[in-house]
Formats: sequence, structure tokens, C-alpha cells
Amino acid sequence: MKAERKFVAADPEKCTGCSICELVCSLEKEKVFSTHYSRIKAIRLHGILNVVITCRFCEDAKCVRACPREALTQSEETGIISVDNEKCNACGWCIEACDYGAITLHPDDATVLICDLCDGEPKCVEWCPEEALSLTTEEELNKKMQTATLKMVLS
Repeated sequence: MKAERKFVAADPEKCTGCSICELVCSLEKEKVFSTHYSRIKAIRLHGILNVVITCRFCEDAKCVRACPREALTQSEETGIISVDNEKCNACGWCIEACDYGAITLHPDDATVLICDLCDGEPKCVEWCPEEALSLTTEEELNKKMQTATLKMVLS
């Protein structure tokens, strides 16, 4: 049985929506302290629930299949998606294909931004002040979201 791929996700009960994850990501990857260059996005839902959006390394990723220039490739081992910046022209087909909204346009270059887990040691997880971020599976995240939602409804 193949191990389920892990991705960065936030525990909705711990995440404050501070966006430090975004700033750390942009600094690590682009050497710029700006959320516009981040590969992770902190989203506040109706002011009561915070989630982060980042690549989930889907099996048979739609974004990879959608790229007309074959600029995206996916590791069979890790699921991590790499962007060949020489081939990418920021057409946006991968962005449209992503079910999670995890791909964004680079603000300056004609290419896209996708989480690559910082070679297995995501800086966003390391620097989260609330320890809300972790590497998790889809099943683990769904359980956390159900628990958080239930607590909100019952309180």
C-alpha cells in the first residue's frame, strides 16, 4: 500500500491567521518579505475560521496534466510538483485546474508559484508562532476540520 502524501496544513483551532507563514515562505524562496511571493496563503473565513492553502501533491495532479507547455512535473516518489521556469509562460491553465487554489502567479516573472515543502523541511511549519502548521494527510486534516467546525457550532 502506497503511503498517503503529506502536505502543509493548519490546525483550525490553533491558526490565528497571522500570515507569518506567508512572510517566511516569501523570504525563504524569493528573498523578499512580502505575502505576494508566498507559496502558502493564510485565509480568514468569515472572521471565525482560519485555513491555509498550499499544494496537496495530488495523485495524478490536474495542474500537471493541464499545462500545455509541460512546464510542471511531479515526482512519483514525493508528489512534489516542480516548475520549469524556462517553459512556464504563466498561462494560468494549472491555476484553473487546481481544486485547492494552491497555485498563484509570480508577481514579477512569467511563471507560477507552487509549494515544494522546502526540501522536506517547510520553513512555514518551523516558524509558525502558534505551532498550528504541520505536515498532514487529507484524512488527518478532514478530522481536524470536522472537530473545529463542530466546536464552533456547539459554542
